[in-house]
Amino acid sequence: MYYFDANATTPLHPDAREAWLHASETLWQNPGAPTAPGTRAHAFLEECRQRLLTKFNGTDTSTVVFTSGATEANNAVIASEARRFPGMAAIVSAVEHSSVLEPACWHFGSRLKSLPVDALGVVRLDALEKLLAPGGVALVGVMAVNNETGVIQPLAQVNALAKRYGARLLCDATQWFGKMPARALPSCDYLVGSAHKFGGPKGVGFLAFNACENSIFSAQRGGGQEKGIRAGTENLPGIAAMLAAFDSAENFTATTTKAREAFEEEILCRLPGTLIHGRGTLRVWNTVMLSMPDHGNLRWLKRLERRGFIASTGSACSAASGKLSHVLAAMGCGDALARRALRISALPATTPGDWLALAHALENISRELEADASGTSAHAILPS
Repeated sequence: MYYFDANATTPLHPDAREAWLHASETLWQNPGAPTAPGTRAHAFLEECRQRLLTKFNGTDTSTVVFTSGATEANNAVIASEARRFPGMAAIVSAVEHSSVLEPACWHFGSRLKSLPVDALGVVRLDALEKLLAPGGVALVGVMAVNNETGVIQPLAQVNALAKRYGARLLCDATQWFGKMPARALPSCDYLVGSAHKFGGPKGVGFLAFNACENSIFSAQRGGGQEKGIRAGTENLPGIAAMLAAFDSAENFTATTTKAREAFEEEILCRLPGTLIHGRGTLRVWNTVMLSMPDHGNLRWLKRLERRGFIASTGSACSAASGKLSHVLAAMGCGDALARRALRISALPATTPGDWLALAHALENISRELEADASGTSAHAILPS
């Protein structure tokens, strides 16, 4: 099988599996228990916290809170900011993941302002400053890497503007980790990650932030875990596995875009009329969002899967519900383009040959679909 849906989830890395098994067998006790085994588990939990903190050299963080994933962390930050500043507004980019957009809409309501992007999917800094200038903004939400297009956002400039006008920056960096070095992340107030996007297990993630500046922050009540910030018994085996996966992802250095770029050239040559979204701006090495020249994206996906290729139509959340991409809509794409959109997202282990095989498969599928549309036998035009 050729797996090109890594932005939805990744397979468990062998190092993560080994770490999970080891912690499950030797540190299964409750880290909050006042016993010798509980103390050992707690000590390992704090070691994991410190190890993760050392990854964020460029961010303004002083503590890490372990969560069930990015969705929980995003919800916690947005709810907390809305409670602390009940009369203030929030600004969220139009291309954010639904785990930011929906809670922001719920908690801020009419006080939520949408930050537009340009045709390439990059947030408009001029628009951000205009939204910030009147004052009264508590929170700005801009992701590090878009989960559909792979576009890298100008976080350093966004953070500088937020700071100038007294707002905090929430950065959902879910798609950054495993693709870009953690130390290269610009400073931000809240930093969110999810383990299963970079070879860790599902159901565990983290929120990193400056505890000194956010001393009253509370993510979840009902216990004293995570220094009173996030109640609930910590998932120590999952946390251990996440750290192992993080280490492995950080050691991966083959972040060249050459294979992705070669694939794009092949597709544009083989299938004229294909549109690659975000082409012309910085993107991560593994992601291509393209609109095919003809035919609905589900028809392409089904034929790809028959050939052993797994891809997507966009965000796993929106793809499952059949919704059109709000990311492409924000970039000015009409429904017709959105209905023909495919998201290709590779794993670190994906080879240039795998990318080329995908291009070949898409070319053959195009011929099949054209044959179906014209009533011609596909076998008559496909190579033997």
